[in-house]
Amino acid sequence: MYRLTDEQKAKVKELLSQMTLDEKIGQMNQESVSIVGGFDVPFEELIEMMTDGRITQDEFEKIMSTAEQDYHEDDIRAGLVGSLMVQDPEKCNELQKIAVEESRLGIPLMFGLDVIHGYRTVYPIAIAEAGAFEPELFERTARMAAKESRTQGVNWHFAPMLDVARDARWGRVSEGPGEDPYLVSQFAKAKIRGLQGDMSSTENYVAACLKHYVAYGACESGRDYNTVSMANSMLYNAYLPPFKAAVEEGAATVMASFNDLNGVPCTVNEFTLRHILKDSWQFPGFVVSDANAIRECVSHGIAADEAEAGVEAANAGMDIDMGTQIYKKTLKQSVEDGKVPMSVIDEAVERILSVKMWLGLFEHPYVPQEAMKRYEVLPKEHTDLAREAAEKSIVLLKNDGGILPLGKGQKISLAGQLADNREEIIGAWAMSWRPDDCVSIRQGLENAGAEFEYFSCCGPEAEINEEDVEKACAYGDVIVAVVGELDSMSGEASSRADITIPGKQQEMLKRFLATGKPVVAVLMNGRPLALKWEAENVPAILECWHLGVQMGNAVANVLLGNKVPEGKLASSFPAVTGMCPIYYNHPSTGRPGGRSKFTSRYLDAGFEALYPFGYGLSYTTFTYDGLEAADAGDSLAVTVGVTNTGDSAGVETVQLYMQDVTASIVRPVKELKGFAKVSLAPGEKKQVSLTLNKKDMGFYKDSGEYVLEDGLFRVYVGGNSKDCLMKEITLTF
Repeated sequence: MYRLTDEQKAKVKELLSQMTLDEKIGQMNQESVSIVGGFDVPFEELIEMMTDGRITQDEFEKIMSTAEQDYHEDDIRAGLVGSLMVQDPEKCNELQKIAVEESRLGIPLMFGLDVIHGYRTVYPIAIAEAGAFEPELFERTARMAAKESRTQGVNWHFAPMLDVARDARWGRVSEGPGEDPYLVSQFAKAKIRGLQGDMSSTENYVAACLKHYVAYGACESGRDYNTVSMANSMLYNAYLPPFKAAVEEGAATVMASFNDLNGVPCTVNEFTLRHILKDSWQFPGFVVSDANAIRECVSHGIAADEAEAGVEAANAGMDIDMGTQIYKKTLKQSVEDGKVPMSVIDEAVERILSVKMWLGLFEHPYVPQEAMKRYEVLPKEHTDLAREAAEKSIVLLKNDGGILPLGKGQKISLAGQLADNREEIIGAWAMSWRPDDCVSIRQGLENAGAEFEYFSCCGPEAEINEEDVEKACAYGDVIVAVVGELDSMSGEASSRADITIPGKQQEMLKRFLATGKPVVAVLMNGRPLALKWEAENVPAILECWHLGVQMGNAVANVLLGNKVPEGKLASSFPAVTGMCPIYYNHPSTGRPGGRSKFTSRYLDAGFEALYPFGYGLSYTTFTYDGLEAADAGDSLAVTVGVTNTGDSAGVETVQLYMQDVTASIVRPVKELKGFAKVSLAPGEKKQVSLTLNKKDMGFYKDSGEYVLEDGLFRVYVGGNSKDCLMKEITLTF
C-alpha cells in the first residue's frame, strides 16, 4: 500500500529543496490534451453545441477534421506540467522523455484516466458488481484493470468511485457501489488492495484516487452537480465512512467533488480537505480537483474571479488543479502577494512527488515496448474473470411459476434492440474497450447453443416494429425481452426525472404478455428503475445491469441454468419515481410508515421499496432459523442456521444488520454490519457464524465525535434488508 521508505522520503525532500516556485506550481498543474484548430468558438463550446443539438455529429466531425492536438510539450520541457490525461503508451513515453530528459530536474509525469470498471477488459459497472457481495472478487477485477492500464502508460486511476447514493434519478449512481456505507466501505478497501497491493513490479500497480470527496451522491433531487445540504452527523455516519476506510487501507490520492456541501464547494472546503482528511485522518497522499472544478467556484459565487478561486483552493488543501490552468496562471502571484503561504505550496508538492516516488516513476518512467501489446488480444484469464463478475452480479427479481431457468428444447423468442447491441453492454465511463471484444446477449445465446430466433421489435428510443413483434409472439415457447436503458442514459450528466423503462418498451411487453406465453424481462440499465407495472405483470424479471464485455455469455448462462443467480441489490428499487430517494437504512421517524394516513407515507404509493437493498432470488429457496447473538467480549458472536429448501444447489448471501434502539441522536432503522456467502446443496443446512465488533456499533455526533452508548440493540440476520430474523441484546460498553 501507499507508504514511502525513509530513503524515498529523503529523496523527495532533497528534490523539493532544488525546485523553483514555477517548477513547484508546475507539479500542481494537471493538463488535458488540448484541441486546437480554426474554430470560431472554444472547443468546450463546440462539444456543448453538438450535445444540445445546435450542430450535428457530422458537422462536428467536419470541424474537427481541421483540429490538432496540443500535448503541452513546451510546458513539460519547462517543468510546468506535473500530470496529464493520455492513454496512448507511445505518446506517454514521448512526453515522459521530454519530462525526464529535457526538463531541468527530470521529474517524471503521472498519467491519469477514469478507469472506473476495467480498462481493456471491462467488467460490470460498480452498482452491479457490488451486488456480488464479494470483496475478493472486487479486488481481483481491480488488479486486472491496474495491470492492463499500466501497460498503456496509465499509472493513476480516477477510481474507485465511493459516493453513497440513495437517489436513483442521479445518473452517476451507476458508477458507485450503492446506498449502504458498510458495503461501499468493503468495496473501497478491496479496490485499494487490487489497484495498489501488488508491488512486486511497477507494471502491476497504480495509484488509486478516491472520488468524489464528499457527499456528491446526495445532490439535491438527484440532479447532477446540484447542491448538497446535510447535518454533520449524516455526513460522518453515511458519506464519509467509505473514504475513511479507503484511506486506512492505504489509498494514494483523493479527488474532491464538484458539489457544494452546506454552502462551501468541496473544491475549496477546508473543513473536509484539511480538518477531516489531512489532519484528522492523517491522509499522506495528495488531493486533485475534479475537471474544471476550481474555475466553477466562480460560478458557485464563492470566489470573485479565477485567481481568488485558486487561492481558496490551495489554502483549503487542494494540491492539484485538473485542467483549468488557474494554478499555473495565477498561483505564483498569489504566493508573492502573501495570499498563499509558501508552506502550502511545499506541502502540496511534497505530497505529489511522494506519490510519483512510490509509483517507481523515477526509476521506471517508461512503458516497456514489449508490454504495450500485451493485452492487444484479451487473455482468457481476463475474459473468464469478467464473465465470473458478470454472472455473480445478476439479480433475479421475480420468477413466478419457475419460468427460469429456461428448459432444454424450449424455443426462445429473443426480443428487443438491446439484445443485439454489443456496444450497449459496456455501461457508463468505460474508455478503452473495443467492440470486437463485446459479447451481446444474442451472441451469448448462440455461444450457449440455445434454440432461439432474434426479433428487434423495439428499443429505448425506437418505435415498435409491428412485423417483428408478430413474429416474436408466434415463434417462441417463451419470450425473452431485453429492455432498459441505453448506456448514455446513466452516468455523468445523465440524471432522469422519470426512471421507468423508457420509450415504448413497456408497450412491447404488454403485447408479449397478451399471447399468454411465459415472458422474461431481462433488464439492461445503469440505475435502479421504477418497476411497479413490470413487477405486477411480468412473471419473470432478471436484473442484468450493464455487465461489461462478457455480458452476453453471463446472461445466457443464467437464463439457461448453467449458472444459478446469486446477486443481491446494492440499491433499493422504488415502485414509482416519486419515491426517490429511497433507501433501507433511513432514520427512525416519529410516525413510521404504515396503513394509517397520519404516518410517513404517500397517498398514491407504498412507503417501502419495491425491491429492498440486499434482495435477490435464486433458482432454489433458503430458510433461516435459530438466530443467536451472544456477548463475546469485544464483539457479538452471531450464529444462524441456513437451509437450502429447494431442488438445486445455490449460493446465499447471509446479511447481518443491527439497530441501536435508543440513542442520543436518531439512528437508522437498520444498518448492515456484515455478510457471508454460503454454498448449499439441495436439502443441506449450515450454521453460519458472523462477528459484530462492538467498536463498530457506535456512531458519530454532529461534532465528529465517535461514541458507543449503552442500551438495547436489535440484531437482524436474513437474505435481504427486509426479511430477517431478529434478536435483542442489551450491552454496556
